[in-house]
Amino acid sequence: MNSREQAEKLISQLSAWRRHIHMNPELSFDEVDTSRFVAQKLQEIPGMKVETGVGFPTAVVGTLSSGSGRTIAIRADMDALPVQEENGHGFKSRKKNVMHACGHDAHTAIGLGAATLLGELFQNGKLTGTVKFLFQPAEERADDLGSTGAPYLIQSGVLKDVDRVIALHMSPEDLFGEVKVHDGYSMAAGDVFEAKIHGSGGHGAYPHLALDPMWMLGPVFSTVHGIVSRRISPLDAGVISIGSIESGFASNVIPSDVTIKGTIRSYRPEVRDVLHKELDKAFSLVKPLGGEYDLSIRAEDPALANDPAVNQAIRKVFNDLYPDYTIKNMPFGLGGEDFAHMTKTVPGAMFFLGCGLDDGESRNLHTPNFDIDERVLPVGAAIFTEAARQFLTKTD
Repeated sequence: MNSREQAEKLISQLSAWRRHIHMNPELSFDEVDTSRFVAQKLQEIPGMKVETGVGFPTAVVGTLSSGSGRTIAIRADMDALPVQEENGHGFKSRKKNVMHACGHDAHTAIGLGAATLLGELFQNGKLTGTVKFLFQPAEERADDLGSTGAPYLIQSGVLKDVDRVIALHMSPEDLFGEVKVHDGYSMAAGDVFEAKIHGSGGHGAYPHLALDPMWMLGPVFSTVHGIVSRRISPLDAGVISIGSIESGFASNVIPSDVTIKGTIRSYRPEVRDVLHKELDKAFSLVKPLGGEYDLSIRAEDPALANDPAVNQAIRKVFNDLYPDYTIKNMPFGLGGEDFAHMTKTVPGAMFFLGCGLDDGESRNLHTPNFDIDERVLPVGAAIFTEAARQFLTKTD
């Protein structure tokens, strides 16, 4: 019986795990009950070594090992989002304004499924080597130090002996039977910027006596939105978006300052550098107008770079187990993904598994009605299991 057939036998269990996690979502860095649930399920697998608090209190690492050989890691993220769920199914989130709107409940259930199947292979003496299961907190949000969950696991040394690392992501844009696999840069580096334009303010009836930062914002605003189209090649991925403008407190008072916040997204490091420099130039336009500015840019996740050799192995597993699947060789977009820290550390890759419900509704990531076709759960578990099996048993 192959990994696909074994995974199909787990579909009821996978669904039950996913729904339990879905009903009990927890935000980034607060995955206390989720990590306890994961640790408990891992401890039920014969031969599994379970460690909690690895790098961060809510991280869980499970390890299966037998003899010498290669080591592969499978990563699953566990955190939810501050979103109020609008779905009407029976396993709707029980927490107000907290929801698994990005599929991490599915990722965790799939990781547990792969651990179950690989545990059986190790118990039956069919594998030598090591598989690590990295159940990671806080993919969605950085803490006050600017770090998401992946860097904390890496700093703990969990990848020091790992030869390959793999992960998946739910993709509601794609239907069941479709998967995105892409070599190289596939998701964006994410930076957060905050700028403040300083004027002098004054009475709204006497603007000529003030240095109006709202007026200065005009040329800055148009220049910022022209950076990508006029400073970046159309062949390169890049985005600068302003998401927040804050200023003033009364209709007849010209404010002294304007605060602007936004995001910068890019694939290539060279493009990232240009975007940072051009953003600074855009804000410097306030100086000839009599103003001053402060600009800070906080780098968060690097761009996700998928290793071609690891992807080749993933494609082979899909062709072996699911020859009817459509493999789309295309980037995943300009969203960020902190798994990128892991693929910078060891060769690795993430694939986007089609989970869209063919019901005519738009159920995009991070939306209140996000949902998945649960038939993808055994698919993900089978792909992880077979990819690990093939990696540990290959002779070249």
